[in-house]
Amino acid sequence: MVEFTRRKLMATSMAAALGASVAGTGVSGGKSGNPPEDKNTPRAPYVKGGLKRFSSTAFGAEVTGPFVFADGTPLYSLQHPSRDNPAPYNKAGIGYFKGFQFSMDGNNDDFSGLSTPQTNEEKGKIRSANGTYEFLAQEEDRINGGAERLGVVQTPDGKNITQDNFAGTQYGNAASNPDCNQFIPTNDDGTEGYLFTNWENSPGNVSRIPLRQTDDGEWNADLENAINLANTALLRELGGTRINCYGDRSPWNTMLSSEENYAQPRVSLTATVSDIVDQGTGKGLIGACQFWNRPNPTGIQKAIEEYYGSDSWDVQGYWALTGLEFLAYYLGADPVDQSSDNKSNMTTPIGDVYPNPYRYGYHVDFREPTADPPKPVKYYVMGRAAWEAPDIQSDKQTVYGCSDGDSKGIYKFVADRPIDSYRDPMDIAGTLYAPKVTNEDAAKKNPPADVNLEFEWLKLGHATNREIEEWIAAYDDITQEDYLETHADTDWQDDLAAALKEADKEVVENGNQNYITNQEIVEWAEQYDREGPEGVSDDLRKVPFLETRAAAKEIGATIEFNKAEGVDSIDGAAPGDYVYFAVSELNDDMATGQGDIQLDRVDGGVVYRAELEEDYNVSTLEPVIVGPDASDPAAVADDALINIDNVYVMDDGRVLCCEDADKFGRSYSNDCLYVYEPDGDARRSRGQNETGGC
Repeated sequence: MVEFTRRKLMATSMAAALGASVAGTGVSGGKSGNPPEDKNTPRAPYVKGGLKRFSSTAFGAEVTGPFVFADGTPLYSLQHPSRDNPAPYNKAGIGYFKGFQFSMDGNNDDFSGLSTPQTNEEKGKIRSANGTYEFLAQEEDRINGGAERLGVVQTPDGKNITQDNFAGTQYGNAASNPDCNQFIPTNDDGTEGYLFTNWENSPGNVSRIPLRQTDDGEWNADLENAINLANTALLRELGGTRINCYGDRSPWNTMLSSEENYAQPRVSLTATVSDIVDQGTGKGLIGACQFWNRPNPTGIQKAIEEYYGSDSWDVQGYWALTGLEFLAYYLGADPVDQSSDNKSNMTTPIGDVYPNPYRYGYHVDFREPTADPPKPVKYYVMGRAAWEAPDIQSDKQTVYGCSDGDSKGIYKFVADRPIDSYRDPMDIAGTLYAPKVTNEDAAKKNPPADVNLEFEWLKLGHATNREIEEWIAAYDDITQEDYLETHADTDWQDDLAAALKEADKEVVENGNQNYITNQEIVEWAEQYDREGPEGVSDDLRKVPFLETRAAAKEIGATIEFNKAEGVDSIDGAAPGDYVYFAVSELNDDMATGQGDIQLDRVDGGVVYRAELEEDYNVSTLEPVIVGPDASDPAAVADDALINIDNVYVMDDGRVLCCEDADKFGRSYSNDCLYVYEPDGDARRSRGQNETGGC
């Protein structure tokens, strides 16, 4: 076992440990711009095992959507690169590393660690320790016989939903945010199949591109027959998707796409719904989802600042309300809220078609992946959150998921029987759980590298997928006009500005009455406390499935994780194997001195692993990688993993670790892809899982 600690990192050559890097003078600064100057947390950075840089991506881009083909060839997405990069690295896309394959025979010397990018030329392109990055497809490529552009969503009548065609807020430029990639093979040797790719926008999208590997190992994409699944009738009938982030390949060989619905918090940060009820107002506490159907919903933050002045507050998740109008147009709404010059979004309410908030924030399974088109199923029964990814265990019943953002949860779902055994996916039944950290005293003011987080699972509720869809459908016909007509005394058709202000302030005071109310959530929690999860009344069973975060907070679950951005385990994982959880930043509610965790702050984040128990439960998070402090200099930060995002466990047990970082103290600003080599007994390969061999 090798452990790299702060002391060793400062005293030894990082070039020898992680590749020949050239340290320069860095400027401190975290993802939030200028985080508090933190003390030097002991053993931060820290690695329990080994860590090598495999690739640095082009400037401005995240490393997203890692995947490794059956022959060991790696692939990832170039997400939102700087337009100032030289072509072709100035456009988003999906590519693989030609001429390189990871060895899955237990050899960890299949590549040498890549040096840090130092010159402008190195920073403007994708570099790798071995092989050459080759694009398979890039944003807005012509696909589907020329009828579509890759990654671009259309209205029902075939008009591209871009800011060239519609005014309004858009969640990321159309087609600039490719994320998760999963290859579904259609032959036995895995050389032909379909590449499914998430597009992290609103409206969301998943593309399907036919791929074929040639005899000399190169991969070719058939863009002529590629499609955007968002533009198919089957996905539109489900309401479409939004902010499709990471995902996974299911044990039954289908694409699982996760909706990262950042706009679902109804209370900000540490607040609970009970806090609002007890205070008698949501002032200072209310979150973004309460303004979902507000005309021009992203304008709420500016409005709050105007209404409340020095008493205003940050409405958590308000920025993720961007793209809701575009989602309405995707569903067929008439864009009545456009200015006369079609350059800006107005507050004229949309009254014909508007998205139901309870239809977004789920894992989406594309059953029958080779069909034209694949059939999508949303797993409402697994809870509603800002999902990064699901990790379905080999029992096909146990699912772990991470919700991204500040003060969010890690959740577990257990189906009554194997998920793929249900003839109709709407009949899937199971129990949703939230975590409760039980060793909070051990965590208080201790370095993250020194603390295993112990926890138990609190049962939130049991239901079927069909039941939850029926609960959701009750909110389908609510529009922006309802926001004004329910919450304002003034007729909006007489005085729109006055009605909007009245409605906004009424929602702050008493909540949005168009959706599940604060009173319903508090009553559910009171019944839960008295009768247990099975004893709540039928009309309140919907609460933990449609308002998962708020419900978990009400019963005291540990909803404190900050940017839980990845979860994965080796394919076919068995008891004794590990599930890896990525927490991009260990700060805010995890280190504020309140709540269950209260660890020392590490803005660089942590990768935890949890050993699967006999029933596929996990109950201990062990830190295996700890990032640097925001104040660390380049000598420390240059070769440390910062702000972990996606994690992908390869067949030999090594873990691909993607960054979504800021500069911190680094001498460069590029995100990188690292390969984590677990210590000794954590390294396993396919075929050894059942016996637990090494």
